[in-house]
Amino acid sequence: MRRWPYTFAVVLSLITGATAIVATLALDVTLKDPEGFLGPAYVRLPVMGLGFFALGIVPQALKRFGFKGFWGGMRTIVREEWTWRRAGYIATGLLCFYVSYVGYRNLKSLLPLIREDVIYDTDFLRIDHWLAFGNNPAELLHAALGTTVMAQVLAFIYVSYLPLIPVTLAAFLVLNRDVSIGAWYATALCLNWVLGTVSYYIFPTLGPAFAQPSMFLDLPDTGVTALQQSLFKNGVIFKSDPTGETIYGIAGFASLHVSVTLTAALFFHHIGLKPALRYIAWAYFVLTVVATLYFGWHYILDDFAGAFIAWASVTIGALVTGNFRQRRPFFRRRKDPAPDPQPTPAA
Repeated sequence: MRRWPYTFAVVLSLITGATAIVATLALDVTLKDPEGFLGPAYVRLPVMGLGFFALGIVPQALKRFGFKGFWGGMRTIVREEWTWRRAGYIATGLLCFYVSYVGYRNLKSLLPLIREDVIYDTDFLRIDHWLAFGNNPAELLHAALGTTVMAQVLAFIYVSYLPLIPVTLAAFLVLNRDVSIGAWYATALCLNWVLGTVSYYIFPTLGPAFAQPSMFLDLPDTGVTALQQSLFKNGVIFKSDPTGETIYGIAGFASLHVSVTLTAALFFHHIGLKPALRYIAWAYFVLTVVATLYFGWHYILDDFAGAFIAWASVTIGALVTGNFRQRRPFFRRRKDPAPDPQPTPAA
């Protein structure tokens, strides 16, 4: 089991899921499955996995066997390249991600019930002003970038994160034959959910947009403003009736948008992905950081904490899946000791 690349992820997801179940039972709150695009997570993850499975074999079947031999060619490719072991690894990665994510969302939802009397927004706002030399970071960005075109661009970047991460996970699990690579990415994402949940309870904050919404009234209507309004509405409903079906989703420290996008960028670099894809990942991460401050989702310290979570998740993920000492960028392989000199044969 120690050599199985999913051992750590399975144990972590089981602990996270069990903690969420125990906490919801103790507080008499219903355990909820958070919904997203394509419906609940237990629907969209298998759908994405099957989609990438088709993407992996359909072009190959057409290239090797043509249209006439397409169906028989697909069966041949499945027999040659797809084993129950490989399918089991893919299912394990998706299941670990799903259980960890559902546990994270439910534990996050319990935050106002467990830490209702402690909010650190005033302290974080003061630190923001100090780091920005007496200014508000969001107002500086509004002045520098404007509140028209860039607002729409940054809103698209921020909202696109929601489907993008599970899509990339499904792609690496299905399309990569090295199962330890998919296990590494799945483990790192699971760690993001767990470490992010811990950070929420250490320093509970709402974020500038919810603590001081007046600073963001001049921004145009975007997907981000609609999301913030929805979260605020759900937060009010949840606090009035925690036993209902609404899930609470407001938490500032740390920024998991930053942590997860940086996790993806670091991971792409470590595995030596094509330069164009790595550059896109890094650009996406930088724009995400800007968006978190621009729209008031997070304070500066939230983003720094998110960056630390990303580094810790990728590093621990590499260690527990056997990838740390592989020949990949940023991870140096330990040099083997020099062989003992051979004795000189006697004359």
